[in-house]
Amino acid sequence: MQGEGQAIGGRAMESMTGRLLVATPALKDPNFDRTVVLLVAHEPGGALGVVLNRATEVPVAEVLGDWSDLARHPAVLFEGGPVQPDSAICLARMRHPMRRLKGFHQVSGAVGTIDLSVDPERLRESIGGIRVFAGYSGWGSGQLEQEIAGGSWFVLDGLPGDAFVDRPDDLWPMVLRRQGGMMAAVAHFPPDVALN
Repeated sequence: MQGEGQAIGGRAMESMTGRLLVATPALKDPNFDRTVVLLVAHEPGGALGVVLNRATEVPVAEVLGDWSDLARHPAVLFEGGPVQPDSAICLARMRHPMRRLKGFHQVSGAVGTIDLSVDPERLRESIGGIRVFAGYSGWGSGQLEQEIAGGSWFVLDGLPGDAFVDRPDDLWPMVLRRQGGMMAAVAHFPPDVALN
């Protein structure tokens, strides 16, 4: 459950579900270079998220025709991460977050995952937009926490619109700039400079 502490090795772990992982320049994995990941699940057994700023050129209509009318611009598939690239995770933004909706699993506020086996016509009035991700980003027990402690990720609060921005390529610097201070300066870090 989001926000509830869970014991791990004798100490409590606060769930990071719904938070953003923003890759630092120190992160060496090319799969995550300058990425912003929304954590859709974070439990003692591991974490699962989707990369919000890696749009492909494959239209949603080509893969999930019935859902294409609900897809936000750009209405293309996104690379959610390197794990199971043939699977799909769909994020949705509800118009009325307090209303219960069959097939919707809340991640944070009005944003959650939606079951793609549900008839999209039944959701048209309730959903303000979707984004479809091919694959996901996954971490085993303790792995994400080690990466964060090692300086690979900033853990930041997101805004409801972060998962649905019109210009996903601008998300990484945008999220960093709005933090202010030194973190805002990281947004201008040259992409081709390696950190030791």
